[in-house]
Amino acid sequence: MPESIYTGSCQCGAVRVEVRGGIDSIIHCHCSRCRKASGSAYATNGFVRAEGFRIVQGAEQLRSYASATDRLRYFCGVCGSPIYSSNTVDPTRYRLRLGLLDSPISERPIAHTFVSSRAEWDDLDAALPCYDGYEPSRIQPHQAGAS
Repeated sequence: MPESIYTGSCQCGAVRVEVRGGIDSIIHCHCSRCRKASGSAYATNGFVRAEGFRIVQGAEQLRSYASATDRLRYFCGVCGSPIYSSNTVDPTRYRLRLGLLDSPISERPIAHTFVSSRAEWDDLDAALPCYDGYEPSRIQPHQAGAS
């Protein structure tokens, strides 16, 4: 079976990464630290092998934050996009923020974690309507009727 190779980048494109060897244990984490780091209801993370992870562009733009005594969170110093975190307890793996990936992946999330810590407005409602663009209430008058 061929090895998985994924590519990704931060929002501004200053940092580009490559992942070889697949992504394990993908989760939607609702803990308060992940919510604050992502600025959203949860962060979607997966583990990658440290030996299969490579910064292909912009290593000099990476900044880090010690979120715990044994953990560093890396982000783009230009746009602030979270990239990955490392942990001295297990230096063989990195926790990757999957929103930075530009290529499709075959792996899928396995769980929502820390749901008792989730934002009070997040009800995990998968039955919400879905749209390919803005929700209808956000259509601007000059966009109405445009095709």
